[in-house]
Amino acid sequence: MARFIAHADLVAAPWKNGGGSTTEVAVFPRGAGFDDFDWRISLATIARSGAFSVFPGIDRSLCLVAGDGVTLTLDGERRITLSAANPLLWFAGEAAVHADVASITTDFNVMTRRSRCRHQLERVSVPAELARRSPTTLLFVADGGAVVARAGARAYTLGLFDALLLDADDAMHWSLAAGAGAGATVFVADLIT
Repeated sequence: MARFIAHADLVAAPWKNGGGSTTEVAVFPRGAGFDDFDWRISLATIARSGAFSVFPGIDRSLCLVAGDGVTLTLDGERRITLSAANPLLWFAGEAAVHADVASITTDFNVMTRRSRCRHQLERVSVPAELARRSPTTLLFVADGGAVVARAGARAYTLGLFDALLLDADDAMHWSLAAGAGAGATVFVADLIT
């Protein structure tokens, strides 16, 4: 059964190093911590430059949703700048990652435990028709105005940073429409076990 997740109801937790905060959007199993999740989706606010936490056995996707950009250095060698033109990066949780920011950024983060599941992350410009690729799918409004997600008689209106978590009982085909004629971007995270 679909679960609407309002951004306004979520709580940010500060990082131990003081460099930012994380807001958990959804996790499986529900209530799981960093050591026992199968998958975890969150928003991270990076307030100052510094090292990312290391997550052995985890595959990660990171996508810029707000701010001027962040430059990531992976294992001291590979340097990638996430920006509006190039917002998405996949990397292994074992990598030593250092972030350099000039101003505060917000990033959408998907993590899956490699031994249990994997994920696909796609940016979709609304309006769009969506064909889900897995029994568990999370829709997240990354920018723009309100988005109406509709399947048959069921419809959900999502605002900025709201999410809709769909499971195997939900429709596999959804129509995404922008409210009030404005455009929007939705991240579609398919979680595959």
